[in-house]
Amino acid sequence: MEKKCIFAADLEKDKKDKLKQLKVMYLTTDVKKEIFAKYGKNEADTGSPEAQVALFTHRIKHLTEHVKENHGDRVTKRALITLVGKRKKMLEYLKQQDIERYRALIKELGLRK
Repeated sequence: MEKKCIFAADLEKDKKDKLKQLKVMYLTTDVKKEIFAKYGKNEADTGSPEAQVALFTHRIKHLTEHVKENHGDRVTKRALITLVGKRKKMLEYLKQQDIERYRALIKELGLRK
């Protein structure tokens, strides 16, 4: 068995490759269509509160992971707080309009409400 020597330059290259893989867009049109098809009436239903809350939740989960890794990224932290506020307002609207749809959405998304 041969042992391969790993150089610092190789490690840096590996890190750069991993970063390139991670920087792939997390919210592509295909992902959006899946979310809208699952939580909306169809793929084109982008306006229903359920679809919007599901999209916000997807984005919040992604940004939360990013903020955990990058503690100093204040811009992303602010965007995360803004998204949480938007989702909260949308959930309040849905709760006022139809409590059953609200409860079903909360249960399906696994939110702690």
